[in-house]
Amino acid sequence: MPEPTPLDLPEGDPFGPHNLPYGVFSLPGTGRRTVGVRLGSHVLDAGAAAHALGSPYASLLAQPTLNPLLAAGRQAWSDVRRALTAWVTVPAHRDTVARFFHPLSDVTLHLPFEVADYVDFYASENHARNCGEIFRPHMDALTPNWKHLPIGYHGRSGTVVVSGTEVIRPAGQRKAPTDEVPSYGPSVRLDIEAEVGFVVGAPSELGRPVGLSGFRDHVFGLTLLNDWSARDLQAWEMVPLGPFLGKSFATSVSAWITPLEALDAARVAPPARDVPLLPYLDDADQDEPAGYDLHISVAINGHVVSEPPFSTMYWTAAQQLAHMTVNGASLRTGDLFGSGTVSGPEYAQRGSLLELTWGGRDVLELPDGKRTFLEDGDEVTLTAWAPGPDGVRVGLGEVTGRIAPGA
Repeated sequence: MPEPTPLDLPEGDPFGPHNLPYGVFSLPGTGRRTVGVRLGSHVLDAGAAAHALGSPYASLLAQPTLNPLLAAGRQAWSDVRRALTAWVTVPAHRDTVARFFHPLSDVTLHLPFEVADYVDFYASENHARNCGEIFRPHMDALTPNWKHLPIGYHGRSGTVVVSGTEVIRPAGQRKAPTDEVPSYGPSVRLDIEAEVGFVVGAPSELGRPVGLSGFRDHVFGLTLLNDWSARDLQAWEMVPLGPFLGKSFATSVSAWITPLEALDAARVAPPARDVPLLPYLDDADQDEPAGYDLHISVAINGHVVSEPPFSTMYWTAAQQLAHMTVNGASLRTGDLFGSGTVSGPEYAQRGSLLELTWGGRDVLELPDGKRTFLEDGDEVTLTAWAPGPDGVRVGLGEVTGRIAPGA
C-alpha cells in the first residue's frame, strides 16, 4: 500500500479540493515568499508545481504576493482554479504534485496581497440598531440615511496585518461624558469587530462606476477580518467626522483568501428590504442571489463568545462595491473592503464587545475572568465556514490577534 500523501484527505475536509484558498508562505531559513494553495493541513507551492507541470500559469503563481494573479482578471482566476483542481485530483499528476506540499506547521504565512485602499462598511442592521440604542437611547436607532445607502469610511491600508500579528494597545485622547477635559493614555475600551473582507482583483477606470453586475468581474475572493476598535478614542474623535485613530492602528485579516468560485453553493438572498432603493443599488432583478451564508465564530482565549451569521447582512458586498464607485472612484488591484460588524438578532450572535456588554454596562463572563472590553494578553480568534457542494463545508481559515501592552 502506498504511503499517504497530503492528497489523501479525510472525507469532508473543509479545505479539500472544493475549496483551495490562496495564501503566501515562506520556508524556514529561506526568506523567499511564494504563492501557496491550502489543501487540508498542508500548503502547495503553487508556482513550483505549475513549473514542474509545464503550466502557462507558472508566472502568475511563482510570485511573492497574490497581486499579479489578482490583476489577471476573472478568466485567469477561473482557468488557474480549474488547473489547480486538476493537479490535486487527477491521478496522473499525483507523484509530481505531492513533492511540492509542506505542512502548515513548517511554514510562515504572510499577508497574502499588497493592500491598495481599505474601506470599511456598516452593513448589519442588527449591529447598527444595537449601536444606535446604546449611543442614542432616546432617538431613532438607525440614522435617516442607513437604509438608503451602505455607510462606510476609508481606513488605513498600511496597518492591515496578517493573522497572528500582535495588536499593540493604542493610545490617544479620551474623554468620558463625566470628564471636564480630555486626557491622553492607552485605550481602556479596546474592542473587536467580526467582519468579512472582500479583495479586489481587476481594477476599474477612474470616472466609471462599477454596477452590481460587475461584482464578480472585479472581486477575487473574501477573507475573515477583525476591525480592532478603540471605543473611547473613537467616541471622542467622531465629532463631527468619522473614525480615525480609534480604528487605524490595526486591522487583522486571515492568511487565506477564498475565491468567490469556491462559495457558489453558499449564495443566499439578502434580508427583505423595506425601503425602495435607487436603481444603482436595486438588486431585485439580479440573476443570482448576492448574499453569502457564512457562519462566523468569535473566541476570546479559546472561549466562544459569539457566532454571528453573515446571511443577515442588510447590504451585500455587490451593493457596497457599487456604492463605493458610484461617484467615479476607481478600483485598484489589492483594494480591500470590509463588510462592517456582523451581528445577528440574538445576544449570542453579536459581533463586538460593545454589543455583548451593551457599551460596558454588562460584564462578559469568561473562564479566565470577567471583562467588558479586551485586556492585555487576550487573544481573539475568528473562524468561519460556508456550505459547499454536496453538503461539504468550505473552511474560511481564521484570523487571530493577541493584545500586547502599549508603549
